[in-house]
Amino acid sequence: MKTVVIIQARVTSTRLPAKVLQMLGDQPVLAHVIDRAKMIEGASSVWCAFPDDMNAVKLQRIALEKDVASYLGSEKDVLERYARCAEHAQADVVVRITADCPLIDPKVCADVIKLRDREFAPYASNVWPRSFPHGLDCEVFTMDVLAKAHKEATDEYDREHVTPWIIRNSRRVNLPSGYFNLARHRWTIDYIEDLSFMQRLFALGNPQSMQETLALIAANPSLQRRVAV
Repeated sequence: MKTVVIIQARVTSTRLPAKVLQMLGDQPVLAHVIDRAKMIEGASSVWCAFPDDMNAVKLQRIALEKDVASYLGSEKDVLERYARCAEHAQADVVVRITADCPLIDPKVCADVIKLRDREFAPYASNVWPRSFPHGLDCEVFTMDVLAKAHKEATDEYDREHVTPWIIRNSRRVNLPSGYFNLARHRWTIDYIEDLSFMQRLFALGNPQSMQETLALIAANPSLQRRVAV
């Protein structure tokens, strides 16, 4: 059973353009996400799925520096991009991560992989219902259900966001955080305020887990906490 992490990234984000290329400490956001993805136990390999546009070379350069493969596909039809990337990677199981989440926790992702394996479920995540901070999102699904979604999903929203069709049409299992009220934390990058938070946090350290991030925030009251909206 080959489990492949696929990181989706683009430069043309509308709310905060080129957010995955912004610097956090000594490297860009995308590089931090790749570093963490490579630490996920149970994953055979890491791939990046980028839009096939004029900005692709900027993203591919980072992937190449991190020694991970990349696939170029449709910008708008991200479901097709994922399905084709998974085919190229010869994946049996796909771990979906987005590149605007530089604090993704490898252990949490590994736990979602184990949960899906244990339950023999087509889809597993840590967001239905959400009990982890926004930005620690991890979805794991089989190649079979991804291929079925690619074949049958017709709604533009389903194709842009990859997993809504799968979620509606598959048995799903969820990993709880075991903590109270962590879902109020916002650790993803969509707005300039999110980027400012991340830059200040990474200036203080480079936490490698959810617990380390929480400890860093607790030890630095001057670090304004981002709250999910």
